[in-house]
Amino acid sequence: MNASPEEIRVWLVEDNEIYRRGLSRAIDSANGMSCGGEFECAETALEALSTAEAPEVILLDVGLPGMDGLAALEKIRKLSPESRVVILTVFNDSDKIFKAVCSGANGYLLKTASTDAVVTAVRQAAEGGAPMGAEVAERVLTLFAALAKTKRAQADDYGLSPRETEVLQQMAEGLVNKQIAATLDVSIHTVTNHIRGIYAKLHVNTNTGAVAKAIREGLV
Repeated sequence: MNASPEEIRVWLVEDNEIYRRGLSRAIDSANGMSCGGEFECAETALEALSTAEAPEVILLDVGLPGMDGLAALEKIRKLSPESRVVILTVFNDSDKIFKAVCSGANGYLLKTASTDAVVTAVRQAAEGGAPMGAEVAERVLTLFAALAKTKRAQADDYGLSPRETEVLQQMAEGLVNKQIAATLDVSIHTVTNHIRGIYAKLHVNTNTGAVAKAIREGLV
């Protein structure tokens, strides 16, 4: 089925033929979208993506034969950065979810989702959203909370005070001492003292050195 200009063009990369065909029919039946490509492995999808017009949305399985979906995702992002990629998989696994998000996935749904939910997710992705099932969203929030906790722990490892961490954040954003003082409503002298403390605790001698180490260590 050829998509009209206003239709959302969707590709499916899924090795389960029954599931793929059923989802393809649901997409073709939905108002304003069409399934223009079905692929049972990542390799054929990538080959098509390098020669054909890229779709607006790609539904991508993780557990594919040959190249898995997460490896394919990185290649898709390079070949077609404008395509929105929604992971559609059986894996409700924090590690896979995290890797998918870091690799540029625009959404993550479990295959237990209804076809109506998948169609809705396609629309959301095409409109710039980040569709996720409730279970996946909960895991993502848990992951972010864990990362924030790790960042706080790293700051604690260097013995930075909450105020020193705030000053370091402002330094990383490119603010000079006077601007930092105004932002935090303290004197320039106080800011200078905090910066001296930051230098000592991070074992650096310059502003750029402090910022570089802070970014590298995940302190800001």
